[in-house]
Amino acid sequence: MIAIIDYGAGNTKSLQIALDKLNMPSILTADPIQLKEADAIILPGVGAFKDAMDILKQSDLAAAINEAAAGGKPILGICLGMQLFYEKSFENGEWEGLGLLKGTVSRIPNTVKVPHMGWNTLIKHLDRPICKGVDSNAYVYFVHSYFLSSSYDKNTVVASSHYGEPIPAIVQRENIIGMQFHPEKSGVTGMQLLKNFREMIE
Repeated sequence: MIAIIDYGAGNTKSLQIALDKLNMPSILTADPIQLKEADAIILPGVGAFKDAMDILKQSDLAAAINEAAAGGKPILGICLGMQLFYEKSFENGEWEGLGLLKGTVSRIPNTVKVPHMGWNTLIKHLDRPICKGVDSNAYVYFVHSYFLSSSYDKNTVVASSHYGEPIPAIVQRENIIGMQFHPEKSGVTGMQLLKNFREMIE
């Protein structure tokens, strides 16, 4: 069973529909105990970094996520969910993240239109099981104004996109995976990525 964290900041309905199509049983939950019992966790996210972190901390979900990550449980962060994995965000201030991965999140420079919204290509850098069956330069769907910008381990960047400058699009360190785009909205490519996550769980 996959626990989709329900904290009021996620595109959960379309995600559940995508998982159902792949026969990936899931539960939408804000209960830390259910995170412990789940086989894997997905942290979705749409909205503001600070607000999301406040909710995760107040509900004890942040501690449960960190415990699951330390225990080796597969965890997938989507869009804002990926950004929350990192140490810090400069979204309307300076805010502390979950600290599962080293790096900081900043606003996309105004040299391009912000938000970055729509289809863009994935440029694969590392051969990882999460990208099995995904062609380099496949298209995925982005909606974001902030991105992983500095102080991160480049060896964790599995794939990137380009929007004025390189945008880390898929990151992985062992059991922790982040996708800056929305796989549940990314057609065949997104479904393949979610299928690969299922195989990680199995």
